[in-house]
Amino acid sequence: MRVTFSSLTYRHKNMAKKLKEIAKLVGGELTGDGEVLIRGVNGINEAVEGEIAFILNPELAGLAGKTRASAVVVSKTVKADLGKPAIKVDDPSSAFSKMIGLLMPDRIPHPKTVDKLAVISSKAKLGSNVAVGPYAVIEDGASVGDNTVIYPLCYVGKNARVGKDCIFYPNVVIREEISIGDRVIIHSGTVVGSDGFGYDVQPNGTHLKIPQIGTVVIEDDVELGACVTVDRARFAKTVIGRGSKIDNLVQIAHNVIIGPNCVVAAQSGISGSSVIGRNCIFGGQVGVADHVKVGDFVIAGAKTGIHKSYPSNTTLFGYPSKPIDKARETIAAMGLLPKLFDRVRALEAKIKKLEDK
Repeated sequence: MRVTFSSLTYRHKNMAKKLKEIAKLVGGELTGDGEVLIRGVNGINEAVEGEIAFILNPELAGLAGKTRASAVVVSKTVKADLGKPAIKVDDPSSAFSKMIGLLMPDRIPHPKTVDKLAVISSKAKLGSNVAVGPYAVIEDGASVGDNTVIYPLCYVGKNARVGKDCIFYPNVVIREEISIGDRVIIHSGTVVGSDGFGYDVQPNGTHLKIPQIGTVVIEDDVELGACVTVDRARFAKTVIGRGSKIDNLVQIAHNVIIGPNCVVAAQSGISGSSVIGRNCIFGGQVGVADHVKVGDFVIAGAKTGIHKSYPSNTTLFGYPSKPIDKARETIAAMGLLPKLFDRVRALEAKIKKLEDK
């Protein structure tokens, strides 16, 4: 398929591969005919001939006999005869992600050229094979690394540095002096480098804006969802560590440091100057107070309010946050309150009778 819009060119084509080639790529065990040609990937119920499907739950292996897919991917724990060619792997989900990259390398037809309607400063530097969509703006002193794709209506501010192999979807804003690493993906509506939220209250009750003269550093392999806001530091830098993944609608305040390989789900907010360790996982709507330090490998369930610092390897839940064992005890105790009230009323009634005698 080939579609032309303005001077941008888009292409999308699936590649046919033999099943044995796919098995080698994912390090899986092949059963059945390895010469079967696979042209695409799909869900177990939607797949048709020429496609490969996967079964995450070993207990659902029986679906292999019902799917129209030419082959399936299953866990190595599945021992039954599946009735068709299969690839057995340790982790079907991860294997499937690798297959999509192999079979559908251009499944999202990104822009391939610099559009004539893009506004690019003569003082900006673009690497090789950079694509820039119409009405995108790249300011003085900005640099963009090789193979980076910038969609229409994006803004890259003065002296911002963007690494290699990045993708910025439409309406992304990268403010001045911001540093973006390699292979960073930023989805639509996200703003990196807006002012931190800081004001000094004056004697007359007005609010004097505190200048935010720091920056933001987004390290390699980070992905920011849609409408994420990452505020620049008052001094120094706000940092999102290598490999971290930030969901839609997350607010990251000034001077926050997020360690490598963290995952933060939608509508969470991390207040200023907090430090989050490596490999932390925050569920949706988690709130973190300012100047809090959270250790490595901390997990916070949805809507947890982290109001103080916690050591590494802690699992938190609730508002205010508690270690998960204490949170469960509290929830269980709350469930007993109706019976407790009934007992108290009964005791009050007995006491009244005794007092009336």
